[in-house]
Amino acid sequence: MGSERLIEVLSMLPQATLETVFMTFASAVLASLLGFPLGTYLFVTSLAGLAPKRITYNVVSRIVNLLRSLPFIILMILLIPFTRMIIKTSIGPTAVIIPLSIAAAPFVARVVESALEEVDKGVITAARAMGSTIMQIIFKVLIPEALPALISGLALTIINLIGYSAMAGALGGGGLGDLAIRYGYYRFQVDVTIAAVIIILILVEAVQMTGTIISRKLLARR
Repeated sequence: MGSERLIEVLSMLPQATLETVFMTFASAVLASLLGFPLGTYLFVTSLAGLAPKRITYNVVSRIVNLLRSLPFIILMILLIPFTRMIIKTSIGPTAVIIPLSIAAAPFVARVVESALEEVDKGVITAARAMGSTIMQIIFKVLIPEALPALISGLALTIINLIGYSAMAGALGGGGLGDLAIRYGYYRFQVDVTIAAVIIILILVEAVQMTGTIISRKLLARR
């Protein structure tokens, strides 16, 4: 890579990295707002939950599974009219947040459901014996006990969103994926693709390490 090419690549990387970080964390927040209540509801209405509702659980669970199994690229295309209606455009980092959030919400729901299922049943039984309501059990027992697992799940969600945001570059989503495709693939500049991949790997490793550290600290405080 020549010095001029190196300078060109380095000048494009910061903006693309900021776009990826913006898309990822904004989507993670929205996906959590959508997925956390959904996952809690799935746990509560499951056969082993606080208020079992077999039919309701099966219907909601199948919808979540269907959304999870839908490839992100296809989901992004299907949501173009909806994205245009809300954002007034279907390209760019801001527009990509909508499909990213909807794609990640079912994953968050399953993570939350799984984390709540790991809570010791004895703690739930004790809370019920003291007359706690379902909402009190959820917010004062389940969530505090499941917090380390929820943090680990959130880190995994963010890592998946980083990968999704890279795929969104194929449809003009911006970020490192767009940079790698527009300059690395279409212009046959392999060095640009390599640089983008390195930054993505660094972001993934940083998120994973942060999630692990926070989760371990929460476990140590018990």
